[in-house]
Amino acid sequence: MHCASRSDELVFFVNGRKVMERNVDPEGTLLTFLRKNWTLLSKSWLCRTVLLPLTLLVFLIQRHFSVTACLMPICSLYGAAVTTVEGVGSIKTRLHPVQERIAKSHGTQCGFCTPGMVMSMYTLLRNHPQPSEEQLMEALGGNLCRCTGYRPILESGRTFCMESNSCQQKGTGKCCLDWGENDSSPLGKKSEICTKLFAKEEFQSLDPTQELIFPPELLRMAENPEKRTLTFYGERVTWISPGTLKDLLELKVKHPEAPLVLGNTSLGPAMKFQGHFHPVFLSPARISELSMVTKTSDGLTIGAGCSLAQMQDILAERIAELPEEKTQTYRALLKHLRSLAGQQIRNMASLGGHVISRHCCSDLNPVLAVSNATLNLISAEGTRQIPLNEHFLAGLASADLKPEEILESVHIPHSQKWEFVSAFRQAQCQQNALPHVNAGMRVLLKEGTDSIEDLSIAYGGVGAATISAYRSCQQLLGRRWNELMLDEACRLLLDEVSLPGSAPGGRVEFKRTLVVSFLFKFYLEVLQELKKLVKLFCVPVGALDSRHHSEVSDQFLSALEDFPVTIPQGVQTYQNVDPHQPLQDPIGRPIMHLSALKHATGEAMFCDDIPMVDKELFMALVTSSRAHAKIISIDVSKALELPEVVDVITAEDIPGTNGAEGDKLLAVEEVTCVGQIICAVVAETDVQAKRATEKIEITYEDLEPVIFTIKDAIKHNSFLCPEKKLEQGNVEEAFEKVDQIIEGEVHVGGQEHFYMETQRVLVIPKTEDKELDIYVSTQDPAHVQKTVSSTLNIPINRITCHVKRVGGGFGGKVGKPAVFGAIAAVGAIKTGHPIRLVLDREDDMLITGGRHPLFGKYKVGFMNNGRIKALDIECYINGGCTLDDSELVTEFLILKLENAYKIRNLRFRGRACMTNLPSNTAFRGFGFPQGALVTESCITAVAAKCGLPPEKIREKNMYKTVDKTIYKQAFNPETLIRCWNECLDKSSFHSRRMQVEEFNKKNYWKKKGIAIIPMKFSVGFAATSYHQAAALVHIYTDGSVLVTHGGNELGQGIHTKMLQVASRELKIPMSCIHISETSTATVPNTIATAASIGADVNGRAVQNACQILLKRLEPIIKKHPEGTWENWIEAAFEQRISLSATGYFRGYKAFMDWEKGVGDPFPYYVYGAACSEVEIDCLTGAYKKIRTDIIMDACCSLNPAIDIGQIEGSFIQGMGLYTTEELKYSPEGVLYSRSPDEYKIPTVTDVPEEFNVSLLPSSQTPLTIYSSKGLGESGMFLGSSVFFAIADAVATVRRERDIAEDFTVQSPATPERVRMACADRFTKMIPRDDPETFKPWSIPIA
Repeated sequence: MHCASRSDELVFFVNGRKVMERNVDPEGTLLTFLRKNWTLLSKSWLCRTVLLPLTLLVFLIQRHFSVTACLMPICSLYGAAVTTVEGVGSIKTRLHPVQERIAKSHGTQCGFCTPGMVMSMYTLLRNHPQPSEEQLMEALGGNLCRCTGYRPILESGRTFCMESNSCQQKGTGKCCLDWGENDSSPLGKKSEICTKLFAKEEFQSLDPTQELIFPPELLRMAENPEKRTLTFYGERVTWISPGTLKDLLELKVKHPEAPLVLGNTSLGPAMKFQGHFHPVFLSPARISELSMVTKTSDGLTIGAGCSLAQMQDILAERIAELPEEKTQTYRALLKHLRSLAGQQIRNMASLGGHVISRHCCSDLNPVLAVSNATLNLISAEGTRQIPLNEHFLAGLASADLKPEEILESVHIPHSQKWEFVSAFRQAQCQQNALPHVNAGMRVLLKEGTDSIEDLSIAYGGVGAATISAYRSCQQLLGRRWNELMLDEACRLLLDEVSLPGSAPGGRVEFKRTLVVSFLFKFYLEVLQELKKLVKLFCVPVGALDSRHHSEVSDQFLSALEDFPVTIPQGVQTYQNVDPHQPLQDPIGRPIMHLSALKHATGEAMFCDDIPMVDKELFMALVTSSRAHAKIISIDVSKALELPEVVDVITAEDIPGTNGAEGDKLLAVEEVTCVGQIICAVVAETDVQAKRATEKIEITYEDLEPVIFTIKDAIKHNSFLCPEKKLEQGNVEEAFEKVDQIIEGEVHVGGQEHFYMETQRVLVIPKTEDKELDIYVSTQDPAHVQKTVSSTLNIPINRITCHVKRVGGGFGGKVGKPAVFGAIAAVGAIKTGHPIRLVLDREDDMLITGGRHPLFGKYKVGFMNNGRIKALDIECYINGGCTLDDSELVTEFLILKLENAYKIRNLRFRGRACMTNLPSNTAFRGFGFPQGALVTESCITAVAAKCGLPPEKIREKNMYKTVDKTIYKQAFNPETLIRCWNECLDKSSFHSRRMQVEEFNKKNYWKKKGIAIIPMKFSVGFAATSYHQAAALVHIYTDGSVLVTHGGNELGQGIHTKMLQVASRELKIPMSCIHISETSTATVPNTIATAASIGADVNGRAVQNACQILLKRLEPIIKKHPEGTWENWIEAAFEQRISLSATGYFRGYKAFMDWEKGVGDPFPYYVYGAACSEVEIDCLTGAYKKIRTDIIMDACCSLNPAIDIGQIEGSFIQGMGLYTTEELKYSPEGVLYSRSPDEYKIPTVTDVPEEFNVSLLPSSQTPLTIYSSKGLGESGMFLGSSVFFAIADAVATVRRERDIAEDFTVQSPATPERVRMACADRFTKMIPRDDPETFKPWSIPIA
């Protein structure tokens, strides 16, 4: 505590307004400052960014860049001008073109990520008013979205780009509407088909002269910079910002242990997640000498204070100036910089910080190390240089900085003739991901020969820091650059760069393989460059050409090419409304999301945007660190001693029911998983509440057994519920009559919901009658209400739950919010204060569980022509430690396993395993995405055995005529067949299949794959009572209408659709109708917004209410047909006609008798098909998605823009499930992947290069409102088309190399799995560890 010291004044600007703060907390960030001091809504630490136009003190040039607000230290903003999304534009004043376009292009769904997207694009336009598409992709590369699938966001940004073109099939000679093989079979008549989701001509133009100016006061400050040292004192930390280099060096002598902070991208996460603490920070941000760039004849010296984004520009400029032979190192560095983190992080992170942190996965250090870079150090005693070599990287004291020294700059020498430098990296995805392994490689050949004069190789990701292969390189000096050298080099590297089986990060065999695969790529690159040099310099043939000299064969050339980042193209097709439909009737039109403009301006209110209420307290949760243990004691005394800590809530404080038996809200006596909630701290600030959780001491006694995997659960007979089983025909008899039988296994990993808005709740106790107001982010407010009621032992009618909007749910906010709501309510009742509980991303992922991992076994009998006669599938899902929704998921999994196929003899069995992991729960698709992958894997295996393409086996076994499912529900597959045929045609599947085969013949190290997948997705709950819905519609005397219904706005546009329904029924414009919120006080006893039927059933309820009201108004309208709506309402009021009505829909009939195995569990099916094409790199496991075509049966879409958005978003989320989203657990049951660093959802660069979506026209269903269908979940499984395209490419590799094709199917198809499945001489040469000899870093739970 620095009470005696007085801080200097921090001066900066926010949205044009001057901020002068003397009492800033040096531990605070820009995000916390904006939220607490300005109540601005740029709220998500994950993806909301702000814009910092800074004047560079050296050049006096204004520069705009976006930053991650949760990492930017508030004290580093001296002299900066901050622009947030609220400062860009507002619905109250004027929208900025970026905000308008992202909204009207349908680039927003839940809206939680939208301000971040807006700010990234706004920054881009401030720097480049007409950006290139490449710049747009780079600008958005660091932003995440879980709803939209990115395509419409990119589409909105593309409207500013100079290359923007109305026809998206540029250069092909064909119009984008003609994407098919069979022109005689169009989707429908051209006049009925529309591809326009927004009117570009309506957008306001971008006028750079109208932007916010940089504050003149800051310009004056920059011209006459403050030279004195600024000091800011906090409760625990002091921030010192010297104005001169001399002062900085003196401070470093005085505080030798104090770190230098510029971007805070390394220190910030270390302090937040690893508990690192530093009492003093030194900020060199105002030291101009640290940002100097010097160009010399032998190289380039870059100041340590330059950001990585600035370094990008510096290198690009130098590459353009110098001959190619001198820029090899610069090109290698630039290649890595383009994929290192996202734009926001590159804007903040400094070169010096990156080098000095020596992160094990540093992308730049391996390249700098091999290129003989020099570190220029400075201290009060003078300057010195040290090499950035293996000794520095290893942290040896003799080769490191002294405590009083700082890094001033990095000197990077030019490359020279006959010198070759390359950089390699492989990560979980192409952009914005830490590498599994990276490498820098440099070789200098003796002039005119292929003899190695100097060689340097360094790797990242295979040790605690960057590792230099010095010994191996020394042994190869003098060798010729040929196959013999390569073989020897691989052997030496694998020996020197050794990785133990238990290495942190796991993926040991994959990493070992990459070590030699990267070397092989480098070997090929150098050979190719040598070939050019021979031609260029006319080197005598004898110098290079000998029996030992190698050349790159044409088949190997593709191995030299990295996958480029390209902006996705595509077309979205839907059926036009009937030309006779009144213009005022919005049904079937691509209406913009109701809240889109508010999303884009940051004015949309989410749960945690509610301003702090009087006497509000904050809650933080304490969770178990053991997987299965008895709680011996809980000591809260140290936590209660901390200032501002009010109380600790335990199970003893619960006045009513503590959850259910075996599923407690707060643990009592025993914990059954890591992450189980034990107690909660209540404090005056969120920071103090979190600090107090670390002071609570819990003593455990471990219990047995501890079960994490499905395999162990089966072994211990540990199940959550009885087996679910469906059977038809005689499976055993059929197996005896088939030509062939094969058996196989499928493992499907779990999936994190990763909604942008984490779980959060605000509970406000009222002063009388034990009433509570609960503001919660949930899909099921009635469930929250009931749970709080039973927990507090008070009637339900005293509790009101409010849901304005939810920042994404995907099933993860059906059951879990009730737990957090109940615990917060106990705190509110006990303390008498409002309680706010907001989970960090790490806690959310640790506590809440996600999609069930699955292990499936199949046995399939078939004829040689591919006709399947018998299929037996047994599935086990990992349910976690409590039942939750696992029994329902098992039932739905079994009901949906048959997918699109009619197989006469079937047996499906399913069990939910009880393990010591957090309980898994509902997730979009509800078992179908896992189960159907087993079925389709079985189809693929049959195709391989028959020597037929998988699509032929799919066609042969698909439902063809009106039939009954395995559970005897009748349906007509006509629409399914239409979707399949349209997809084959519109994707030009057959011609592309031939092109893929031709490509694969010509390329050895790159392979393409293509797959087409059909889908029959059942919509709804398997119970009639869950399909009921209610609505309340008020008409006010001015004619305005207020609609309330039981659905919750999750981003899926349900409120927008409900307004469309009310508009049609009441025959008034949507502008006259309003929806405020979902509340249990207005519409009681609601059902969860889930199972894709929210708009269906609530639409029926709204329709019913509107029809009741219109019926009451009918006599008045008949009497005054020429009157206006307002006249009729006024007259109705005068005549005492009720202008309020409750609408009700009793629900679709649905039932399932599991005893008999028969029922009609689903109201209807959604049909679809998807075709995807990919290209894989066999040496690294990387892949790019070339094209995806989706045909979806939406019948008569209520809103094509919203429905296409749902299809695209769910497809990309499904693609993530099957490719990059991988959960990693420790052998102790701790979830490792608890942040966007470790868990990779798709980004903008993961969208297929061509992405076409079409709603099947002329399709009808009499059951639903206006013949529409619910599309929220169905697209999820179609993401598997990418998985099977990857599998197709891998199968090609294995056939070509005579490797067995019947390997175990594992999802997700990560680069690791792809690389290791493409077995070759490099996978064979790596050492393999006996699993019994080491403890693995992670365990597979499926």
